[in-house]
Amino acid sequence: MQLEPLLILLLIGAVAGFLAGLIVKGYGFGVVGNIVVGVVGAFIGGWLLPRLGLYTGGDIIGQIIAATLGAIALLVVIGLVRRIA
Repeated sequence: MQLEPLLILLLIGAVAGFLAGLIVKGYGFGVVGNIVVGVVGAFIGGWLLPRLGLYTGGDIIGQIIAATLGAIALLVVIGLVRRIA
């Protein structure tokens, strides 16, 4: 993987993780944890949203929205697993 796409992925992940941490209170994981949640959320959002018939667009804002929605879904699942365990 080249450096530029990797940096863009990390930037989108950081923004999405930060936004998801603000929206879903109590599940923040710090800076590095939020980046990881955002990057994983980007994959979840990129996979899940088209299957639900939603398209956020191909620009950077659309990618951040999709990644944030995926990160929110991930944080909700993590919260449910923590409650059960």
